[in-house]
Amino acid sequence: MSDALLIAAHGSRDGSGVSEFWEFADAWRRLRPDRLQAAGFLEFARPTIGEAIDDLVARGARQVTVVPAMLMAAGHVKNDVPSEVQGGRTRHPAVTFRMARPLDIHPALLELCRVRYHEALEGLPEVPAADSILLLVGRGTSDPDANANIARVSRFLWESYGVGWATVAFSGVATPGVDEALTVCRKLGYRRVVVQPYFLFDGVLLKRTVDAVLRHATADPERPIVAVSHLRSHPLLIAAFEDRAHEAVHGSPRMNCDLCKYRVRLAGREDDLGAPQEGHHLHVRASDRAEDEHDHRRRRVTRPPRDRVFSADPSGHPWDARLLERLLLNNG
Repeated sequence: MSDALLIAAHGSRDGSGVSEFWEFADAWRRLRPDRLQAAGFLEFARPTIGEAIDDLVARGARQVTVVPAMLMAAGHVKNDVPSEVQGGRTRHPAVTFRMARPLDIHPALLELCRVRYHEALEGLPEVPAADSILLLVGRGTSDPDANANIARVSRFLWESYGVGWATVAFSGVATPGVDEALTVCRKLGYRRVVVQPYFLFDGVLLKRTVDAVLRHATADPERPIVAVSHLRSHPLLIAAFEDRAHEAVHGSPRMNCDLCKYRVRLAGREDDLGAPQEGHHLHVRASDRAEDEHDHRRRRVTRPPRDRVFSADPSGHPWDARLLERLLLNNG
């Protein structure tokens, strides 16, 4: 074996968080018993990432793909993990290292969020989704890019669940905090508040979030506040990690629509996946009708000549040659 996979986790002072991580890591290892695999931590747990790298090399690894077990690209992903990987390169110059991007916003994670959401509501008195408000809780960082992605996740879930409103809070560093956000949510008049943490595994910050939910539920017993479980080990989580590892090795199309509903299966928008590329704004199409000829500002759009159309093999991709034709600029 020469190819190896290293899962780079943060680590936690909370023993249950570390245990949940190992449960996930073992499940992922069983998926590919033919592949060398190890895990390491930045802090609070052993082995360290450096120790895990050295162990893989000692076991024969010649190519190591490092996958951050972290949701968003903040300081740990942008600085700390790459620093550990660079240390491995220095110690093992004959080994090739690749680093995958973090999980970030992945369709499988959005689907897993919906699974946990419905698990939490199962058996509870029925409340129309439109009468509920969703509070999505992120870890919180000093990186605005990572914090902004939590807001993006909340919007995807808002449209998937059909709730009346959705907003965000953070368990630390960023604002608003969970207490502050819950105080506002309780005043907005919704019949139910649903609090969903966007966390991979258990830990100190997650427990603080749960404690805040319990305090507010006690203070406002007339308004149900439902706590949704964090993501934790699940086949959908393994699928997201496997996807990140695969694209680190084999590459991935980099476009401005990684979460386009026509290209990937999004929770709540499944019927749009692979939909035909058919226009519906008929009133702006150029035509040969006399009533359109007086509008000199309108520009006639024509199909490009056949010899200017890119040839494309649409296999494995929802886009086809018709879309490439429409993307092609014409001389007119």
